[in-house]
Amino acid sequence: MSDDFKRVESHDCPMSTCAAPAGSPCRTGKNKVAIQYHTARFRLVPQLTKVLSVPTPAVRKPGSLWTELPRPASAGAEPVGHVRLGYARASTARQSLDAQLDSLAEAGVTRVFSEKISTRATRRPELEAAVKLAGEIRSSGVHVTIVVHEHKRLGRGIELATLAEELKASDVGLEFLTGELKGSHDPSGIVFTVLAAMSGMEREYIRDRTLEGHESARKRGKTIGGAGVTDESMLSMALHLREQEMSLRDIAKRVVITTGKKKGQHPSPATVMRMLREHDEHTAVVSAP
Repeated sequence: MSDDFKRVESHDCPMSTCAAPAGSPCRTGKNKVAIQYHTARFRLVPQLTKVLSVPTPAVRKPGSLWTELPRPASAGAEPVGHVRLGYARASTARQSLDAQLDSLAEAGVTRVFSEKISTRATRRPELEAAVKLAGEIRSSGVHVTIVVHEHKRLGRGIELATLAEELKASDVGLEFLTGELKGSHDPSGIVFTVLAAMSGMEREYIRDRTLEGHESARKRGKTIGGAGVTDESMLSMALHLREQEMSLRDIAKRVVITTGKKKGQHPSPATVMRMLREHDEHTAVVSAP
């Protein structure tokens, strides 16, 4: 189950018709648990600002009578105590973790998560475990900081920025013992703000470069993905959503492929762009005098 709802529920709902306090799901006008969180609330979470909706998980019993749940210990309360969790990583099995572990020990960190795994790995189990434990400890009312020898051990670019967003949502701090970002960084501080902004900028950059690459390939007569998956029903839905001034990304999330091996999946934004462009070009030719 996704932890998105926990991040959303770390905030009070700003909707006057809901006003659910932190720790509780959103509610409807009939005082039922809403089936999804209000947009104004989940957009308070940086990594959820561009999604269309955040569903209420089954554990909150959507549709049932709404009752207020206990507020998180961290909500509106000063942290009591301070726990520092360490993380160390080497890119290959041959590399030693000794220098990082010694550095963490000298800094007084006693609980350390470590692993030997490539920077390119999509999952890092020990880092995920450290972040999960940090969130659980912080929710109990204790201030938590994840301590790392150097920021590069956490990842580069968008990986580090995405992690920073997640830690900020849980109100967990970061401390780097050396390197360009050496020092302790509070979740509300400038480093977290810059990393979050960098995350959004890099996502948009990757998206734009991908779409530009698809367009360049099309001009050369090449097809990049999505060939043969479009049909009239998809086109009709895409045109309807475009009239509502939705982005390509949001349209792609609403449209469903109805035939072929990818049946039931969503097309890529590039496929939607190509489908709409080809429709517009065809319409222009037909309507030309």
